[in-house]
Amino acid sequence: MPDWNISSNAPDEFGLIQVYWGDGKGKTTAALGTIIRAAGHGYRVHMLQFLKTVEEGPYRPGEYTVLDSIPNVSRESVGAEGWHRPEQNNEKFRKAAMEGITRVKDLFEGVKQAELEDILSSTGDPKDGVHLLVLDELLYAVERDLIEEGEVRNILENKPDQLEIIITGGHKRPDWITDIADLISHVEKEKHPSEAGYQARRGSEY
Repeated sequence: MPDWNISSNAPDEFGLIQVYWGDGKGKTTAALGTIIRAAGHGYRVHMLQFLKTVEEGPYRPGEYTVLDSIPNVSRESVGAEGWHRPEQNNEKFRKAAMEGITRVKDLFEGVKQAELEDILSSTGDPKDGVHLLVLDELLYAVERDLIEEGEVRNILENKPDQLEIIITGGHKRPDWITDIADLISHVEKEKHPSEAGYQARRGSEY
């Protein structure tokens, strides 16, 4: 069994902004891989999801069970119940997305107040400081006009220096963020099971 008691202080190399966008499958999957890698080194990680909240039922994402079992990883969703579809560009989802932006600001302030050179509590509130923050589906929220590009850019330009950030989502190239991002991966679709009539599959897509 793994030793989940490992913990580390702030990595010297952290502090970059990673972006995963495109119409291919694998954006959140890439973020989850980095979460596991960072957690394996004892870093404190938090994932904030913007467009879906499915905590119960058969469509609950399988990664939630794994993430919830790792002490130095936490997660939360601010999206309205279910998964946002473009035709649902309504006030309920816009309000939820803005709550997410407020939460990001709070988490940034927590990182600024924390002593990242010290070892962070593996089970503490993420507002007490994290090393890696994943903003899952944030680019979708911007692309669907739930959040303004300028507001997100302004927040990112004032992020804590030692905080590593991963941003995922979106099918359109996010030109507004390319000059401040340090890593950009375009996940391009060549072929997808949905084109053959497959629905999202449990254990693969969720």
